[in-house]
Amino acid sequence: MLNSKIEVYVMFQIGELSDQTGVPAKTIRYYEDIGLLSPAKRDDNRYRLYDQKDAERLRFIKSARALNFSLQEIAQILAARDRHEPPCGHVMDLIQSHIDEVERRIQELETLRSELTNLYEAGQGLPEDVHMRSCVCHLIRISDSKRGN
Repeated sequence: MLNSKIEVYVMFQIGELSDQTGVPAKTIRYYEDIGLLSPAKRDDNRYRLYDQKDAERLRFIKSARALNFSLQEIAQILAARDRHEPPCGHVMDLIQSHIDEVERRIQELETLRSELTNLYEAGQGLPEDVHMRSCVCHLIRISDSKRGN
């Protein structure tokens, strides 16, 4: 007796794919337009049809976007995978780059917090001034000119 394997392909319309992945239909169409998703198959009434591989790819894109990967970075990762090349080394480099960027932003935010705290403390004792010459608004103007903006 032959052991035959029958493959069944389940197809989804765009709304079903959206419900299954949590990605809006408009975004799915956009990802198709820019080549992150292959063009959808069409049924007789021209509705877009997607399969489980499309859903998996879309979940990957969604997860990568949640980690702040750009669409260009995601396209590079997917292109390597589509060529049957392991993208892992490239992904590790991207992750390190993102870590470095997060560290830089944390430093910027800590500096901003310090400046805001200093302005708040200095402005506590100042009067309100509609002309903004002696109130906290004056301190903001002075602070901005010190940073060279």
